[in-house]
Amino acid sequence: MRWLAVPLLALVLAGCGGEVRGHGTATLWVTRDRGAQVLYSGSVPAGLTAMQALERKLKVSTRYGGRFVQSIDGVSGSASAQRDWLYFVNGIEADEGATAVHLHPGDVEWWDYRSWKGSGLSVPVVVGAFPEPFRHGFEWAKPGAHVVGSGPSVAKLQSIVGRGPNAIVVSARAPAGSAVATREGSTVRLVLGLRAATRLAADPSAFRYRYAVPG
Repeated sequence: MRWLAVPLLALVLAGCGGEVRGHGTATLWVTRDRGAQVLYSGSVPAGLTAMQALERKLKVSTRYGGRFVQSIDGVSGSASAQRDWLYFVNGIEADEGATAVHLHPGDVEWWDYRSWKGSGLSVPVVVGAFPEPFRHGFEWAKPGAHVVGSGPSVAKLQSIVGRGPNAIVVSARAPAGSAVATREGSTVRLVLGLRAATRLAADPSAFRYRYAVPG
């Protein structure tokens, strides 16, 4: 059955975490409906696994011997409704289970309860964790980007994200307020309209919790 594919994103691998490693803090977000409603936002210790961090702050239930996140604070996944908990780290869709991913200082762990009907199951990269994944990267995405385009926002954005293999394009052809991120092989491409680029340069959290901004 198709719904069995969902645990690829919300799987919790067998075994629990282990000793906490590292110093500093990471960030945990819990939202629903593509970030439309924020259920939790706060800090967690770096070094925890993604599952440990989630369980430290919220009530979590699992299925399949603890291998699948079924509910968070009473909000439960449903195969019949095609809605489940899916998660990102630094704006990148996680390929590993939540007990396999250790959080580093500055990382953003984001769980979102949403529909996966139609083509909505996999969302490789989202805008709403900016300036991630450009600051720290995650899995296939390395940190940093080349910012191209024109206007004062370009230099400011470059100073925010640092240089690296990804691309941020400030485009007069894109809708002025739009911000859309895509995966291209092993890189992230973020295309910003002129107004969106100006907003992010002034306030990197301007599109927080958004999968994309249409314009």
